Amino acid sequence: MRAILADWIIEVHHKFELMPETLYLAMYIVDQYLSLQPVLRRELQLVGVSAMLIACKYEEIWAPEVNDFILISDSAYSREQILSMEKGILNRLEWNLTVPTSYMFLVRFIKAASSGIKTDKEMENMVFFFAELSLMQYGLVTHLPSMVAASAVYAARLTLKRAPLWTDTLKHHTGFRDSDLMECTKMLVSAHLTAPESKLRVVYKKYSGEQYGGVALRPPAEEICK
Repeated sequence: MRAILADWIIEVHHKFELMPETLYLAMYIVDQYLSLQPVLRRELQLVGVSAMLIACKYEEIWAPEVNDFILISDSAYSREQILSMEKGILNRLEWNLTVPTSYMFLVRFIKAASSGIKTDKEMENMVFFFAELSLMQYGLVTHLPSMVAASAVYAARLTLKRAPLWTDTLKHHTGFRDSDLMECTKMLVSAHLTAPESKLRVVYKKYSGEQYGGVALRPPAEEICK
């Protein structure tokens, strides 16, 4: 159910053309709230809608309004329900929204991965593809955001066959050795392997498009999963 919600949130985020920070904060809010509060199945999307509303208010200059979220969720919830859930989430999280999401680390680590190249767009797109796949993986929720971000970079370098796979610069800036990242990287590469056949294909379709250089269509680095 969480994967279905994450898939939908990523799709809405893309449709609204929101800041990348908003997506990662919205998923953080969802996971934090679900870890603190039992939620009925029929209210899970309501949590997602309200989490996105909060994240938009925090990160966006021009945030979508409540009515926009009502429309995008096919009027499944009323304005009152969304605002009530928003209040409930903020109180449960004690208004603590200033957190280091994996996006904060991604920006820094991509620079470290592109040393010597002004803008390695293919690498950047591939890293963000893996980073968004990571949002779908319940098994990665308890991992450090910095480790997930570093693993997205490692998985991207592996897929694009960059050598060396892990440089001293990356080790210095991430704080991780390549051996530290194996578990997370295998999960991300497995997600890439199964993405074309998955029912939840928003991330795969998004990164198969020309806008992101079609990086999702690159052959997965399945050798790491053997």
